[in-house]
Amino acid sequence: MATRTQKFKTFVSEPMGDKDVTTVDGINDELGLKLAAKGFDKAYILLGQFLLLKKDHAVFQRWLKGAYGASPSQAQRCASCLMDWCYAFL
Repeated sequence: MATRTQKFKTFVSEPMGDKDVTTVDGINDELGLKLAAKGFDKAYILLGQFLLLKKDHAVFQRWLKGAYGASPSQAQRCASCLMDWCYAFL
């Protein structure tokens, strides 16, 4: 099992509210700027995309890497973070 970062633990432990997209584990400032430029400036908007892709880790990761240049590690951490948030709050 992957090691969970403090950023991951913090994100998954509380409601999403109006958090910036960079609060999601795996999304650094550079990737966050790319996402925000296309309208994905909030964590809940990125979650919406994850849900539209039916919470399919592989499909979401391919989308994040292909559309925004995320590294495999960033895409995996982001998908896992959103999935664990869903388990906790949905």
